[in-house]
Amino acid sequence: MNKVLIINASVRNERSYSRKLSQLFVDNWQSKYPEDLFTYREVGTELIPGIDESWIAGAFTKPADRTEENQKALKLSDELVDELKAHDLYVIATPMYNWSLPSGLKAYIDQVMRFNKTWKFRSGVPDGDYVGLLENKKIFILSSRGDTGYGEGEKNEHMNFQTTYLKFIFGIMGIKDITVFSLDNEEFGGEIFENSKKEIFDRISLIE
Repeated sequence: MNKVLIINASVRNERSYSRKLSQLFVDNWQSKYPEDLFTYREVGTELIPGIDESWIAGAFTKPADRTEENQKALKLSDELVDELKAHDLYVIATPMYNWSLPSGLKAYIDQVMRFNKTWKFRSGVPDGDYVGLLENKKIFILSSRGDTGYGEGEKNEHMNFQTTYLKFIFGIMGIKDITVFSLDNEEFGGEIFENSKKEIFDRISLIE
């Protein structure tokens, strides 16, 4: 039995295609693995606070030396990190906003990118050699985008600060098993978008 964490990042509800993708994933996965457990983490329509000076002070103070103020500043972050560690599989469903991420998802990442909890320096001191501490995890990234051509070697690759960033940052935290599904062409609508939907919906339904 696996524990699956669904992270929805869109600020839209019914009109969100990234949410449609995550629901399709859940329906497909449950039909194949009915014993698996699902947890939902909402970062799009519920506020994830950004980090601040108090957070930074707490995060870079040794746990044994943290004050009550330090602990309070890290309370949500600790909960989110514990949640990540407790799950085996992550599904990040996110639209592309301005060629990047919704602000709520970026805030979430800042909360869980924790020194000595989700990553560390191999030598113990800043040396540029990062070691991820989230082991034996897998991520599915389900993205929705208005345009197309953001894949490797494609015309808009240089403007993709969405899936490339997610792969990089979770890779730093130790996750190497990362699969991306992108629903493109939303802004065009019509037949081109319907064809894109069919392709991606079919591919997600085949996930095992």
